[in-house]
Amino acid sequence: MKAEDITVIDLVGKTSLADAMIIASGRVNRHVASIADSLVEALKASGLQPPKVEGMPACDWVLIDTGDIIVHVFRPEVRQFYNLEKMWGADRPNERLVG
Repeated sequence: MKAEDITVIDLVGKTSLADAMIIASGRVNRHVASIADSLVEALKASGLQPPKVEGMPACDWVLIDTGDIIVHVFRPEVRQFYNLEKMWGADRPNERLVG
């Protein structure tokens, strides 16, 4: 579906939420919806457990949680606002375990 500006962030050792995060952009809400729909259908067709999906009604930001991988599909201005690459990127120090 021609997602744009795709970034993959390794989360191993940073969080127990997932092993990786993929961040991509769609040009407009409809493009974001198409990217998310295609990904969800491909995951289902591969025989994997259906992912959890959030944000489809508005399609400013759709989150697809497969368990091991979290995919975020944003409109560009929403992606810039939340700036997940800075929050979770390589320059982020390792999480300190509390317990």
